[in-house]
Amino acid sequence: MSHAQPELQARLEALEMKAAFAEDLLDQLNLTIYRQQQTIDQLLRAVQDLRQQQLEGGGAAVRSLRDELPPHY
Repeated sequence: MSHAQPELQARLEALEMKAAFAEDLLDQLNLTIYRQQQTIDQLLRAVQDLRQQQLEGGGAAVRSLRDELPPHY
């Protein structure tokens, strides 16, 4: 029985180490998801702002790209 004790202890330590790595990875993934959601929220606000600007300026005349060329062309 004394031989099984160190083996059991080693297996338990290996499991604890795996659990610690898994917990750290989960924390990193949660932070990544949080940051991605912040970026998505910012992009959605930007799209809403652009849509609002388009609605407000919707009556403006259609511009030609030739009108926007620099004078040296």
